[in-house]
Amino acid sequence: MSRLTDLIAQTKAKDAQLGADMEREFKVLSSRLPFGLNFERHSPEAVELPLRPIRKGDKVRVLTPRGSPKKGDPRLWQVKAIQKAKKMADIELLGGTDTEALSVALDDLVVVAEFRDTIYPGLISTGKVERGGEKPFHTVINGENFHVLKALTYTHRGRVDAIYIDPPYNSGAKDWKYNNDYVEGDDLYRHSKWLAMMERRLLIARELLNPVNSVLIVSIDEKEYLRLGMLLQQTFPDASMQMISTLINSKGTGRANEFRRVDEYIYFLWFGAAKLGRLSNSSSPAAELEPDDLPEAEGGDVDQEDFDDDGSEAEEVVIGLDWQTFRRRDLASRRGTKKGGPRQFYPIYVNVDTGYIEAVGDPLPHDMLRTSAPARKGCVAVFPMRKDGTEMNWSAIAPTFIKRWKDGYARAGKATPDQPQKYIIQYLKAGSIKDIEEGRATVTGRNPDGSLVAEYPEAMSKTPTTQWAFKSHNAEHYGTGILTALIPGRTFPYPKSIHAVEDALRIFVSEKTDAVILDFFSGSGTTVHAVMRLNHQDGGRRQCISVTNNEVAAIEQAVLRKKGLRPGDAEWERHGICDYITKPRVAAAITGRTPEGEPIKGYYKFIDEFPMAAGFEENAEFFTLTYETRTAVNHNLAYARIAPLLWLRAGASGERIDMLPAEGWAIADAYGLLTEVDQATPFINALNKVKGLRVVYIVTDDDRRFQSIAKRLPDGVEPVRLYESYLTNFSFANGE
Repeated sequence: MSRLTDLIAQTKAKDAQLGADMEREFKVLSSRLPFGLNFERHSPEAVELPLRPIRKGDKVRVLTPRGSPKKGDPRLWQVKAIQKAKKMADIELLGGTDTEALSVALDDLVVVAEFRDTIYPGLISTGKVERGGEKPFHTVINGENFHVLKALTYTHRGRVDAIYIDPPYNSGAKDWKYNNDYVEGDDLYRHSKWLAMMERRLLIARELLNPVNSVLIVSIDEKEYLRLGMLLQQTFPDASMQMISTLINSKGTGRANEFRRVDEYIYFLWFGAAKLGRLSNSSSPAAELEPDDLPEAEGGDVDQEDFDDDGSEAEEVVIGLDWQTFRRRDLASRRGTKKGGPRQFYPIYVNVDTGYIEAVGDPLPHDMLRTSAPARKGCVAVFPMRKDGTEMNWSAIAPTFIKRWKDGYARAGKATPDQPQKYIIQYLKAGSIKDIEEGRATVTGRNPDGSLVAEYPEAMSKTPTTQWAFKSHNAEHYGTGILTALIPGRTFPYPKSIHAVEDALRIFVSEKTDAVILDFFSGSGTTVHAVMRLNHQDGGRRQCISVTNNEVAAIEQAVLRKKGLRPGDAEWERHGICDYITKPRVAAAITGRTPEGEPIKGYYKFIDEFPMAAGFEENAEFFTLTYETRTAVNHNLAYARIAPLLWLRAGASGERIDMLPAEGWAIADAYGLLTEVDQATPFINALNKVKGLRVVYIVTDDDRRFQSIAKRLPDGVEPVRLYESYLTNFSFANGE
């Protein structure tokens, strides 16, 4: 060890950069654990920035000629001079043994940012959608997620309540890049590159999570779940951690000589006082489900008191006192079949004014039309029917149902005026009733219709299981299907079911109606969409930060390159994930209209069912990450790009101060900005008249004046010194 230290010192004397690189790698090697997950960290990643103007001193790569299918030159060059008149740059090879210099057209160069470089980030707004009134904004940020995470250390350090990520699965099928090159299946370092990529981002995520109460959720499949589990344990040793399996497609995907894969895995890591909640919002009647046909037990009429295992399909919601749909669903048990008992098709009369069950009629013989059932004044007769009009059967005979109804264990759910049956009939199954009768659940009252209101004490609350097999989590129907409805004609590989993400988050943020949720592998934007649904269900003000890049799919890249296009061209960028999928999806979800302006077809289902065309009362703004210089920041020249970061730090709500105020100060809804300290008195007088301020930014190099002004601020307002806090944050946050 000492010999290596001496050699590194000698190297640093001759080549400071090489010596520093060797010392960094040596520290990594010497700090490795004797047990646990060890892997090659590889050279720090780098990202190409095709939209960034070329500046003197930049690291750049030389692009391949337009129309060429060849890979680009991976070597890094440094810009020594720019010939503006000729639109040329003089560049010099970095890291070479011999000096090599070229003069290259600016259009043939692309800026490269290595992950060990210090960056000074900014944001440029690229559009917004406003339908949420005073609600905070969801934000979608187009940029390299490692650098965006670094930017968030300034705005959200220790303030994120939940992180949900669906990282690349490292399938070997060009699903992700390392250092601007796809990692393919024959890459011997495929797994260690993936781990190095994940570790760098998880380490920053650790800084962003609220250590007092937060959760990290990571979905993955079988290719990396073992390595990911060990990485999570090493990165978050203080977390409670479990992995669950979740059914995503009952049909499965087949591979040669392998079992058909039908599921994936989700890791949950929770910190501090965070506790598991319910999987579903049981305070709202669950929407009627239409699952695939499932086998049922043999049998006809059901008249036993306990009919939990009577053959009716179990609801997707299986925890807590959940009201379940009373209609059987398996087509093998529909009316008139061998399994469809003749005593289980009868009218349940619901009063149209109150929406309450008023009476239960006699069973109808198989040969009797339901329209022949006796009418009841002021009521509608509800039968067990599917949405397509198929006549099914109730889950129990009339006497059993009547007893449950009289005891408060059955009710009419919400009205569904556009369905064949105007109401959903719901009931509590025997397990929940037994919990009530034996005191494990406490009755707290009755609803106006006589149905019971009961809850589990916190210590007895039922928690989710480690195996999820919910039809609502089907990725084909509620991932691809929903995305197709929102943005017809645009495809994205394997989007998650919105309900799967919604359920995973609900367990930990159902009681946090103002939670901040982050997804830094946001892809098509499912997470922010799921957060909007959660808000719709309980009136919450949760906000989601979605981070994605504008990478063009590999197949599409080949087509565009043949047309002579390259990254940075408008037509190329138009097909990137963020511009082509994420932003249009978020806008469509909020407005209820497709990018072409047509009302979105279809309904949201499960728990909260309503037309997708209704949209959401939410706000969202879209940004692109920029890279500023320290000098520009220090001299107030980059304020317009830093302004969104100040707004984000203040809660991303209300107005934003986008320009430097001519008066020397300005106040927005959630924060204030003082650029001329001589104007402190009128500024503070104005602050005292505003409610709800969270932050005040004071621009000064004089710490004494900053402290003096900070003491005069209203109680509860955080003082932040610009640009010292910004520059200091990124000076220490970006050291690799």
